[in-house]
Amino acid sequence: MNLLSVLQNTYSRKQASGIVSWIGDNQKRFDQLFTIFLTHTDPKIVQRAAWPLSYAAAARPELIQKHYNELIQQLNADSQPPAVRRNILRIFDNIKEIPESIHGVLMDSCFSYIADPDEAIASRAFALGILDKLSVLYPEIIPELKTTVEVHFTNAPPAFRSRGRKILVKS
Repeated sequence: MNLLSVLQNTYSRKQASGIVSWIGDNQKRFDQLFTIFLTHTDPKIVQRAAWPLSYAAAARPELIQKHYNELIQQLNADSQPPAVRRNILRIFDNIKEIPESIHGVLMDSCFSYIADPDEAIASRAFALGILDKLSVLYPEIIPELKTTVEVHFTNAPPAFRSRGRKILVKS
């Protein structure tokens, strides 16, 4: 498959699923997609690569493990479009065990995204999921997480309220 050519053409769920199927459990193919995601200069191509990347990482979490630090850098890059942040946050939300070395920076990023009313709601919801997961390891963040949810809960869209409600019930 000429991955770059596919990403330059159509953009659909069917296309993303086709790329995920093509990758399967092949680390080289996954790395090829990740390289396009990381290095391509066209933001549209980067966005198009991010979607199947997040689904491939969910299907085969072992394929993304060596790329965690690069993902964090991309998550916090000012130049990234919202779709890229959303898909990176989806990856971390789906990972069962987030490496300890990135906990701090990931928590800071998630709190920032949740507090930003201009951030896409899906990104904010994934950030809540990540913080909820990390609160098991760091119970000291629970009061801040609970306060953040309460502050934004009333006017938040359903995806945020759904995740937020689960956090409020737990704490």
